[in-house]
Amino acid sequence: MKVIMDLCIVPMGVGVSVSKYVAECQKVLQEAGLDHQLHAYGTNIEGDWDEVFAAVKQCHERVHAMGAPRITTSIKVGTRTDRNQTMQDKIDSVQTP
Repeated sequence: MKVIMDLCIVPMGVGVSVSKYVAECQKVLQEAGLDHQLHAYGTNIEGDWDEVFAAVKQCHERVHAMGAPRITTSIKVGTRTDRNQTMQDKIDSVQTP
């Protein structure tokens, strides 16, 4: 099943700046070959359900390995069975009059 996810991973106990942890998660998504788009408070990801959730797990594993003792994650997930829809399709449907 294809999924579009909005993911926000927040490492805790690592200080104020979390950019290096976000960058590591971006690497995970790139290595997984998943279409993704960084935004100000998270990342949109699209792909196969199992591949997307496996990447989220790997993000947690890598962020913990970088020294974060705790992580809080917010996830919003959307699926459709009536048609194939990409992240760009959703953006275009709003921006196109």
